[in-house]
Amino acid sequence: MSTNELSKLVGIDRGTIDRYIELLEKSYVIFRLPSFSRNQRNELKKSKKIYFFDTGIRNAIISNFSPINLRNDVGALWENFLIAERIKKLNLSESMCGQYFWRTTTQVEIDYIEEYDGVLNAFEFKWNPLKSRNKIPSSFSEAYPKSTFTTITPQNFEDFVL
Repeated sequence: MSTNELSKLVGIDRGTIDRYIELLEKSYVIFRLPSFSRNQRNELKKSKKIYFFDTGIRNAIISNFSPINLRNDVGALWENFLIAERIKKLNLSESMCGQYFWRTTTQVEIDYIEEYDGVLNAFEFKWNPLKSRNKIPSSFSEAYPKSTFTTITPQNFEDFVL
């Protein structure tokens, strides 16, 4: 959701929304992940996704503390958890890399990308491994043929975040 959409939804000026987001970032409550683009015509260039450092705060804001098997937002919660924990891991190890998500105008998406020395490592997060596709989107692999692609599930997430 863009800040424009958010301001319309809650009935607050966009500038106020931007200031609130900036304050929450400076307080280490949330962080923004920018979109990755090498100026391909169909890629989103200025979008940002917002994540919470602590998913408990996320759950409190949406008033949902239900067990995981009763949640309808498990995919978004899993994605938030993995990206937040990965960023914490990278910061602790002082690993320097670009961190992004990738999406096209046709809504093809990769959840998370790390860029090390021009090499792209793409990650897709799937809570249900039966629904996971272990294949990189063709539009991404055609535009970035030297990239790697990994699907992260509950069965293999520990190496990603620990």
